[in-house]
Amino acid sequence: MSFGPNPWHQTNWDARAAGNFIGGGAGSGLIVATALGGATGAALTGLLLAALALIGLGLLCVWLEIGRPLRAVNVFINPRTSWMSREAFVALFLFPVGAVTMFLSPSWLPAVVVLALGFLYCQSRMLPAARGIPAWREPMTGALIASTGLAEGFGLWVAATPWHGVRSAGMLGAFALLLLVRQIVWVVYRRRLKGRIVKKADEALGGAGRWLMSLGTIVPLLIVVLLLTSPAEWRVGPFEVAGGVLAWAVGAWIKFVLVTRAAFNQGFALKHLPVRGVRA
Repeated sequence: MSFGPNPWHQTNWDARAAGNFIGGGAGSGLIVATALGGATGAALTGLLLAALALIGLGLLCVWLEIGRPLRAVNVFINPRTSWMSREAFVALFLFPVGAVTMFLSPSWLPAVVVLALGFLYCQSRMLPAARGIPAWREPMTGALIASTGLAEGFGLWVAATPWHGVRSAGMLGAFALLLLVRQIVWVVYRRRLKGRIVKKADEALGGAGRWLMSLGTIVPLLIVVLLLTSPAEWRVGPFEVAGGVLAWAVGAWIKFVLVTRAAFNQGFALKHLPVRGVRA
């Protein structure tokens, strides 16, 4: 690889890094949805277990990406400046508190929600901290990661409705609102990036945006409207599963494209080049 004034595609963060954002965001959002949805008993345990499994799978992806996995403990050494270190510290509390909530006392659920939101917030700050990549350092990237994680989590909650059986117009409304928020954030993000990223990055994000608008926003919103306005006997599982899975899958694709395909460095920008034999 040659480095110079022309942007180049970074290769340090690949699909495994994207997996951390996909699993962590969806898992955190599912915890919030589970708490707001009012699931209890076995449904509460199953949903929390699935959410923590997603977060754990995302962290496992990061561990697999490390060149020397046995040195993964080093991620904890720099919490003052590294959002990845802060994410790891939040996870240290999230998993045991989640286990206590599932198997001992559901009264700890609010604490799990706070930790899940903290975990999602740490993730939302990681990409903007990479100052050399225009598609990541844009301030709206954090809002995009956060809103996508919540929309994904609520999508998974809706998709699991045939299993947990908690059908709520309020939760469907919250799901629809998050879909709209995510779409608005995406539009603002793309407008702010106009003319600031290379053609390949712009094309990758443009393609992902079309999927987000159609299958990730319009179709799930139509399904929500159908579920809210149709007779009770029409509100069958396949519609809920389809709407929730589409919202989750397209959100995951957005983060995959952002981390892997749109991650072009800006290249070097030197205003004054040194010339041998000439005084400064």
